[in-house]
Amino acid sequence: MSVPDLTSCIEFAQAHEVAWPRDPETEPAKWGVHHDDPPPYNRLRGPVYPRGPVSGAILRHGRELAAWGEPDRADLTFSVAKTYLALLAGVANGRGLLPDADEPVIERVKGIGFESAHNRTITWAHLLEQTSEWEGTCLGVPDTVDRYRTVAHDPKPPAGRKGDARPLQTPGTYWEYNDVRINQLSLALLHLFGAPLPEVFREAVTRPIGVSDNWKWDGYDDAWVELPVAGGGARRVQSVPGGTHWGGGVSISARDQARIGQLVLSGGLHGDRQVIPAQWIAQMMQPTALAPFYGRLMWLNTNGRTFPGASQRSAFMVGAGGHYVWIEPRCDAVVVVRWIDGDHAAGFVERVAKALAEAG
Repeated sequence: MSVPDLTSCIEFAQAHEVAWPRDPETEPAKWGVHHDDPPPYNRLRGPVYPRGPVSGAILRHGRELAAWGEPDRADLTFSVAKTYLALLAGVANGRGLLPDADEPVIERVKGIGFESAHNRTITWAHLLEQTSEWEGTCLGVPDTVDRYRTVAHDPKPPAGRKGDARPLQTPGTYWEYNDVRINQLSLALLHLFGAPLPEVFREAVTRPIGVSDNWKWDGYDDAWVELPVAGGGARRVQSVPGGTHWGGGVSISARDQARIGQLVLSGGLHGDRQVIPAQWIAQMMQPTALAPFYGRLMWLNTNGRTFPGASQRSAFMVGAGGHYVWIEPRCDAVVVVRWIDGDHAAGFVERVAKALAEAG
């Protein structure tokens, strides 16, 4: 087995940087995804930061083959954070806090918006698969803001105007990419753990697998809740979003993203420690019945066409702004690329897949 020549792949990525400005304050109208929301929700509600250049890292058999740009720079990663919520749900599963993903959320988490006749049938699996149809307002944003949402890899985009009150379906019968519902999942996990999710993620996931401490997970400026504590009283904590749609979210480096990707590729195992239950990781990468291109907060390539060149067993963490963490079991590889123009992401994947295949 030879070492793949990834030079042309890296050059391709660097030649196709996303058009967003590197400093969001210089041209705010050209940065982010919140501009498409109906007012008054088309504004940032949490912190954002200047970014680095196109960057990335590639691991094979757990070893780094290449890194480019600023691979140690902690940058916002947008909806890649959704997959981190799925991993946290896996931690909860391993601890017995979430023994059955098909159990209604209301059974274990009460008082945060699952009480209505419509919402009380929503399960954890529905939230993780984006089929919940949850109705309500989470952290000041109504779910209607993200109804009729169009995203790049959805093969059947909805036919409606974003922000309109699309008629709701029965939970579990309709797939829709909706960031408000993702934030509701995050809020539910916060109450399930009884501790801030960044603390849980650091203690249960990132430190055990060797991720640096150079990352953070910001919430919205007004996303503070009173969390009950044992023995009475409450702790004021911040609920964090599953992305950077309205600011906040996870800032992390490409190398650290690759380490988290390696954990997924390894079935939740790091060394001799099962960090996330293996069956939970496997379920994350199983196609959702309503949306076979999607698992549990991961994009899949089951048809081989969403990401040409990648295997049908591959899975992707994807974030706006050109963020991709590609899990490729066929080559035992993890590929991270950041700030690439989304129109050229497939070209990058094809080139890397070819280089890895040629190396054997």
